[in-house]
Amino acid sequence: MTDQVCPLAGIDLKDTGFGYTLSLIGGKYKMIILYWLSEYKPVMRFNEMKRCIGSISYKTLSLSLKELEADGLVTRTEYPQIPPKVEYALSAKGRTLIPVLDMMCEWGEKYRHQGTALDPTPM
Repeated sequence: MTDQVCPLAGIDLKDTGFGYTLSLIGGKYKMIILYWLSEYKPVMRFNEMKRCIGSISYKTLSLSLKELEADGLVTRTEYPQIPPKVEYALSAKGRTLIPVLDMMCEWGEKYRHQGTALDPTPM
């Protein structure tokens, strides 16, 4: 890594690309929501997503989806019918995060069975 995109000294984390990315996908459930939309169903309704995630409250899911929509990562389509129908999907900007999520999955698959033992080999 010769090019430093995020300098180590003299800059606040929030002013870096890393900090910006964390501000969009940070939190307990945002990456899980993005993961479900990218890996399992390209379009999901609110209650379907709630069932898939399980441990999330309605309020937290609603807030997380609103934030993801405001940040341009998720689209919300509302259909004028009774009962109301709302669908969520990854936006074009949200789909650009799929390679990041895929790399996290690959890293997790590689290291999840190794426990917490430190790797003695230097980087």
